[in-house]
Amino acid sequence: MTAHSRNTPQFYLTAPSPCPYLKGQSERKVFTHLVGDNAPQLNDLLTHGGFRRSQTIAYRPACETCRACVSVRVRVEDFQWTKAFRRNRAANADLIGAESAPIPTSEQYSLFRAYLDSRHSDGGMADMTVLDYATMVEDSHVRTRLVEYRRRGAESAITGRGAGPLQAVALVDRLSDGLSLVYSFYDPEQAERGLGTHVILDHVARCRAEGLPFLYLGYWVEGSPKMDYKRRFRPQEHLGSGGWEIRED
Repeated sequence: MTAHSRNTPQFYLTAPSPCPYLKGQSERKVFTHLVGDNAPQLNDLLTHGGFRRSQTIAYRPACETCRACVSVRVRVEDFQWTKAFRRNRAANADLIGAESAPIPTSEQYSLFRAYLDSRHSDGGMADMTVLDYATMVEDSHVRTRLVEYRRRGAESAITGRGAGPLQAVALVDRLSDGLSLVYSFYDPEQAERGLGTHVILDHVARCRAEGLPFLYLGYWVEGSPKMDYKRRFRPQEHLGSGGWEIRED
């Protein structure tokens, strides 16, 4: 058997399985492992090529009869702060997003569990245990961080951190030209706040503050109501056969 270096990616193809986004469709994925000393550079390169990260796996759709999944990234410098987005920022001005190392906590998992049970009870992640969650957060060989959102407290001006119950969490990868939102979740009982939108808007602002031109949002799936929200964050680029192209509509 030929031995391969941990720094040389090997690509594999999954067997067909039911598509979680489009009824009646099946999906296949091509994937590789993100391990070894070159994992951050490989994650960077593959994300630019339309891959997403899940723990130590980078994957992208490789469906035989469907091309509905399209990689999306937001152009930060020209981002359009609509009235709705400004209202969202104002409504959540009492929140502080504090960065930390990707270390899971029981409080995070409680919020994660409540979010799944409320929003994605029939999804592929519905049965995730506390150990599964810990693996999702910790198992990374790339530049990953957590952002925890809490309300401002009496000492927030000094500590830079919020206080009180956890409101939302984002797991984020740092790339050479942007941030990639790997996964985010929030308190489902705070629907009026639009916390999912707030997390994205906050990361647009973080990209701008760090001088990063793009925020990677993963896949937009035409025909899937679950993914339609991504179209609102403009201008955005979609990855097509000719590379990254601005989306006009």
